[in-house]
Amino acid sequence: MDRGANLTNLLFLCSRNRLRSPTAEQVFASRPGVETASAGLAPDAEELCSAELVEWADIIFVMERVHRAKLQRRFRAHLKRARVICLDIPDDYAFIQPELVALLEKKVGPFL
Repeated sequence: MDRGANLTNLLFLCSRNRLRSPTAEQVFASRPGVETASAGLAPDAEELCSAELVEWADIIFVMERVHRAKLQRRFRAHLKRARVICLDIPDDYAFIQPELVALLEKKVGPFL
Protein backbone atom coordinates (compact mmCIF):
# COMPACT_ATOMS: atom_id res chain seq x y z
CA MET A 1 0.00 0.00 0.00
CA ASP A 2 2.04 2.89 -1.20
CA ARG A 3 0.78 6.33 -1.99
CA GLY A 4 0.38 6.42 -5.76
CA ALA A 5 1.17 9.59 -7.70
CA ASN A 6 -2.39 10.53 -8.53
CA LEU A 7 -4.38 7.64 -7.11
CA THR A 8 -7.06 8.18 -4.50
CA ASN A 9 -6.83 5.62 -1.70
CA LEU A 10 -10.25 4.43 -0.56
CA LEU A 11 -10.70 2.52 2.69
CA PHE A 12 -14.04 0.81 3.36
CA LEU A 13 -14.88 -0.10 6.96
CA CYS A 14 -17.64 -2.14 8.56
CA SER A 15 -17.73 -4.34 11.64
CA ARG A 16 -16.29 -7.71 10.65
CA ASN A 17 -15.04 -7.12 7.08
CA ARG A 18 -17.06 -10.04 5.75
CA LEU A 19 -19.91 -8.57 3.68
CA ARG A 20 -20.27 -4.82 3.18
CA SER A 21 -16.70 -3.51 3.16
CA PRO A 22 -15.20 -6.37 1.08
CA THR A 23 -18.06 -5.91 -1.41
CA ALA A 24 -17.25 -2.20 -1.65
CA GLU A 25 -13.54 -2.92 -2.02
CA GLN A 26 -14.24 -5.30 -4.90
CA VAL A 27 -16.81 -3.04 -6.60
CA PHE A 28 -14.45 -0.05 -6.75
CA ALA A 29 -11.12 -1.91 -7.19
CA SER A 30 -11.33 -1.75 -10.99
CA ARG A 31 -12.16 1.98 -11.11
CA PRO A 32 -9.39 4.01 -12.74
CA GLY A 33 -7.54 6.37 -10.42
CA VAL A 34 -8.33 4.58 -7.16
CA GLU A 35 -6.72 2.04 -4.89
CA THR A 36 -9.05 0.20 -2.51
CA ALA A 37 -8.77 -1.62 0.80
CA SER A 38 -11.26 -2.81 3.37
CA ALA A 39 -11.14 -3.73 7.03
CA GLY A 40 -13.33 -4.23 10.07
CA LEU A 41 -13.50 -2.53 13.43
CA ALA A 42 -14.68 -5.54 15.50
CA PRO A 43 -12.02 -7.62 17.29
CA ASP A 44 -13.00 -10.68 15.21
CA ALA A 45 -12.81 -8.92 11.82
CA GLU A 46 -11.37 -10.85 8.87
CA GLU A 47 -8.95 -7.94 8.26
CA LEU A 48 -8.62 -5.71 11.31
CA CYS A 49 -8.36 -1.96 10.77
CA SER A 50 -4.91 -0.60 11.58
CA ALA A 51 -3.28 2.79 12.05
CA GLU A 52 -1.30 2.10 8.86
CA LEU A 53 -4.49 1.65 6.83
CA VAL A 54 -6.06 4.80 8.30
CA GLU A 55 -2.94 6.84 7.44
CA TRP A 56 -2.85 5.34 3.92
CA ALA A 57 -6.44 6.37 3.10
CA ASP A 58 -7.52 9.58 1.40
CA ILE A 59 -11.19 8.80 1.96
CA ILE A 60 -12.56 6.42 4.58
CA PHE A 61 -16.09 5.14 4.00
CA VAL A 62 -17.80 3.73 7.08
CA MET A 63 -21.04 1.80 6.72
CA GLU A 64 -22.75 3.08 9.90
CA ARG A 65 -22.45 5.95 12.38
CA VAL A 66 -21.25 3.55 15.07
CA HIS A 67 -18.27 2.72 12.84
CA ARG A 68 -17.36 6.41 12.58
CA ALA A 69 -17.44 6.70 16.38
CA LYS A 70 -15.24 3.60 16.82
CA LEU A 71 -12.83 4.84 14.14
CA GLN A 72 -12.50 8.26 15.74
CA ARG A 73 -12.11 6.81 19.23
CA ARG A 74 -9.51 4.23 18.25
CA PHE A 75 -7.54 6.09 15.55
CA ARG A 76 -7.97 9.79 16.34
CA ALA A 77 -4.21 10.42 16.17
CA HIS A 78 -4.04 8.89 12.68
CA LEU A 79 -7.04 10.68 11.17
CA LYS A 80 -5.15 13.84 10.28
CA ARG A 81 -5.73 13.71 6.53
CA ALA A 82 -8.48 11.33 5.52
CA ARG A 83 -12.03 12.45 4.90
CA VAL A 84 -14.51 10.17 6.73
CA ILE A 85 -17.88 9.57 5.08
CA CYS A 86 -20.73 7.58 6.60
CA LEU A 87 -22.73 5.67 3.98
CA ASP A 88 -25.60 4.65 6.31
CA ILE A 89 -25.77 1.11 4.91
CA PRO A 90 -27.15 -1.39 7.45
CA ASP A 91 -25.84 -4.93 7.83
CA ASP A 92 -28.73 -6.39 5.81
CA TYR A 93 -26.92 -7.62 2.71
CA ALA A 94 -24.93 -10.61 1.48
CA PHE A 95 -21.48 -10.37 -0.12
CA ILE A 96 -21.78 -8.91 -3.66
CA GLN A 97 -25.60 -8.85 -3.36
CA PRO A 98 -26.86 -6.80 -6.36
CA GLU A 99 -28.88 -4.45 -4.11
CA LEU A 100 -25.76 -3.75 -2.01
CA VAL A 101 -23.65 -3.14 -5.13
CA ALA A 102 -26.25 -0.69 -6.48
CA LEU A 103 -26.46 1.12 -3.14
CA LEU A 104 -22.66 1.40 -2.91
CA GLU A 105 -22.39 2.76 -6.46
CA LYS A 106 -25.09 5.34 -5.71
CA LYS A 107 -23.60 6.47 -2.38
CA VAL A 108 -19.85 6.25 -3.11
CA GLY A 109 -19.94 7.34 -6.77
CA PRO A 110 -20.40 11.08 -6.11
CA PHE A 111 -17.16 11.15 -4.06
CA LEU A 112 -14.99 9.67 -6.84
